Amino acid sequence: MTQSEQAVMTRQKTRIVFMGSPEFSAPSLKALHEAFEVCAVYTQPPRKSGRGMKTRPTAIGELAALLGLPCFWPESLRGNTEEIGRLKAFKADVFVVIAYGLILPQEVLDIPPLGCINGHASLLPRWRGAAPIQRAIEAGDSQTGISIMQMEAGLDTGPVLMEQAIELSRGTPAGQLHDRLSELTAEMMIEAINALTSGQAIKTPQKQQGVTYADKITNAETCLSFDMPADILARKISAFSPFPAASVETISGTLQLLAAIHLEGEKHHGAPGRFLGRGENEGIKIACANQSILELTWLKPAGKQAMSGHAFLNGQGWQSGISIERAGR
Repeated sequence: MTQSEQAVMTRQKTRIVFMGSPEFSAPSLKALHEAFEVCAVYTQPPRKSGRGMKTRPTAIGELAALLGLPCFWPESLRGNTEEIGRLKAFKADVFVVIAYGLILPQEVLDIPPLGCINGHASLLPRWRGAAPIQRAIEAGDSQTGISIMQMEAGLDTGPVLMEQAIELSRGTPAGQLHDRLSELTAEMMIEAINALTSGQAIKTPQKQQGVTYADKITNAETCLSFDMPADILARKISAFSPFPAASVETISGTLQLLAAIHLEGEKHHGAPGRFLGRGENEGIKIACANQSILELTWLKPAGKQAMSGHAFLNGQGWQSGISIERAGR
């Protein structure tokens, strides 16, 4: 049997209910729609967002409509007998869950004969939870990746079907890593489903050591101060770029910080928050805690477009040595 004939047979046999919500899930839905039979899509309900706070569907809701797939958005699946009955009626072989945002109760996990599988953006058991991409960057991890996991009742605790690691370079913004891992998830999900349907999937229990949790990003933690060491600040700025974006209150207003470099080997002898002049990387040199120096290379002033640190300085009257944080030092 040729590979194409085998793919056709797999498409005929494998029925999928897809559950996802943000843009991260979109490449996987596209790939699964092309390779198998997606009989239904579940996503978060439409929410108010953007200018004018108009009610908008999720990225997956929009994609499902574009692909002509039936789409449902219950507020909850727990105790929802109508939706559970509907899910059973689809007679899907497997449920695929990627950044859905709702907890699946055990009665849903038990529906498909091949179970529910989840694409998670970390090397489990490191960074279980809501924000694995951002937390890996913030922690300074040198490696991250994707895990395809058989779901169970615990939070990201199920056995891993397959995983793939990638190197994580210093200064990689979360947006760039998001896109790379999103595409990788789509590729791996196809492989995982083929392994399940052929009976060749190997389910490896997660290690009990090295468990960490990736808590959801809060608005409060994106508000930074130069009282922190420059290396920590640089990682936080990368982790929150481009969304929700780190920010700092300055004498020139609120600045969203989109990229920065810790100038290793350079020291200052003033107070944190002092302007130290233009940097060699088109940025702004700022004194930070522990005599460390941060160069802000890309930022966005309130109400303006993103720009380099040098471009921003062209419109300011900052003198070397002044404290730029709004509270002053």
